Amino acid sequence: MNPQKLKQIMAKVKAFPAMPATATKLLALIDDPEVSFSQIEEIIRYDPGLTANILKLTNSAYFGIPLKVSSVRQAMTLLGWKRLVQLVMTLCMSTLMNKPVPGYDLPQGELWRHSIAVSIAAENIVKMLGLPDVDEVFTAALLHDVGKLILGGFVKRDLEFIEDMVAKGFSFDVAEHIILGTDHAEVGSRILKQWSFPDELINAVGWHHNPESCENYCMLSDIVHIANNLGQMIGAGRGREEFHSELSLKVIENLGLKPVDLEDIADRTLAGVNKLADVL
Repeated sequence: MNPQKLKQIMAKVKAFPAMPATATKLLALIDDPEVSFSQIEEIIRYDPGLTANILKLTNSAYFGIPLKVSSVRQAMTLLGWKRLVQLVMTLCMSTLMNKPVPGYDLPQGELWRHSIAVSIAAENIVKMLGLPDVDEVFTAALLHDVGKLILGGFVKRDLEFIEDMVAKGFSFDVAEHIILGTDHAEVGSRILKQWSFPDELINAVGWHHNPESCENYCMLSDIVHIANNLGQMIGAGRGREEFHSELSLKVIENLGLKPVDLEDIADRTLAGVNKLADVL
């Protein structure tokens, strides 16, 4: 590991674009029990492109709403404002993450498709386990691989050395860490910390490949870990890392999931991704 290379990576983290302003404002309100529809509407109304995309998404087959939704307020009424915030978050991040990622062999759109699939899988896991709504799980799953946007170029340059480590039996993320001094999960957690995200989201992104080492907010990292693997299982995010990702049997046991549960979640996730394909 070259210390100068790690210094270059951390400089890229510091220079990484800020969270889109609209998403930042809305996320700041998500835990406010006193928030009103009018406050949400006020933030969104001055962005006509975002408004149009919210309505397009709300009217998609994914939500199956039988009537035509024609306003943001109507969308909030039908979906709930927290779900609307998640949609805004999704739309705000699409431009940033809908890019080819060198090093990981991800063509344009594939990282984004994988991120959406993992978000859907994570929500399906929450439903399967009968957990109360976990608002953070969608965002953590959506952003779990954001670190690849920075690390991709470094991985590409040192791919031969990383693949040599993989050939020796190391997982891809461990090989990254050995060669680069960090990995995309850690880089992603640093980006979220820079964006002033809550600790539970930072930890979920940072430990999504190694949840057994998690010490805080571990259910969230466990869910994102399994969702990530399910996303790859259904073919969303096919890339170089896909063939070297390991699913923790201990995490599956901790959550009380059975193989038949994972198959059911994978089927539901694939159906959800297909319904959103034309929209996103």
